[in-house]
Order: sequence, then structure tokens, then C-alpha cells
Amino acid sequence: MSLTRTAFAAFAVSILVTPAVAEIQIVDAYARASSPMAKAGAAFMEITNTADTDDRLVAASSDIAKRVELHTHKDLGDGVMKMIEVEEGFVIPAGGSHALARGGDHVMFMGLTGPLEQGATVSVTLTFEQAGDVVVEIPVDNDRKPGPGGMGHGAMQKHQGSDS
Repeated sequence: MSLTRTAFAAFAVSILVTPAVAEIQIVDAYARASSPMAKAGAAFMEITNTADTDDRLVAASSDIAKRVELHTHKDLGDGVMKMIEVEEGFVIPAGGSHALARGGDHVMFMGLTGPLEQGATVSVTLTFEQAGDVVVEIPVDNDRKPGPGGMGHGAMQKHQGSDS
């Protein structure tokens, strides 16, 4: 077999064994803290997966906090809600979306290393099973009130996933 033919065959095999890469879009992201002296804060957004296969948000990280976790609220009954970590992450369905919204699923910043100041931007890395790491620059909006469906209006950020 010639060198060219061998190289082409190796390339063709690598294409067949390379997993599909999901395309993730982050829409309307914002972060907030309850007060300037707060030691915790949260980020909210809508995550859309335009790929043909489900993906899963499995982790988040940022330099703005000692710990960053994926959280949700659990109804304990009698009007009592408890915030809990979701270690398995959140499924982002193929061709669908998953909202991280106040009162529901969200990214939680614990042990803030500084205040989440109005108008600032924080860098957060979202880690997906298929799409890999997606870095999102999230504006801080401590005055934000939830809009219809818990989401407001804002700019869209788009990222084609990679394993980097």
C-alpha cells in the first residue's frame, strides 16, 4: 500500500471513531448576588443544544468563587424549599433547551473571592459531556428581575464545542 493510501486510510478510520461534537448555545446569561457583602452568588441562563444527541452539563468553574456547583431547589413541602447540589448535572436535550433560572436549576458560586459588582463581567467555564468546556462571559446584573418564564432578554452567545 502506498504512503498516500495508508495516510488516507488512517484519516478515514479516525473520522469514523471520532465522537460527534454537540453544538451548545448560551442565551441570556446573567449573574447576581443578594448583596455587595454576600459570600455566595448564582448564574442563570438558557442552554440550547442544536445537536442530534443529548448532552449534559456536568460541571462549572470560575475564579470568582472557592467552589462552583450545579444546584437546584427541592420542595420539602409546607412551602419550604431547600437548595441542593445536582452532582449528575443537567441534561440538555438534543434539539432542545434547559433553563437555569431563579428558583430552579442554576450555577452556584460559594465563597466569593470578591463582590459580584453591578455591570461587571465574570468568566465561567461550563463543562459538558459531549461539547467539552464552554467559556461564557456573564454580565453581573444584581437588579435583574425574572421575565416571562424566568428568562429576560439579552445577547446570545454561541459556541461549537470542542474537547479543549
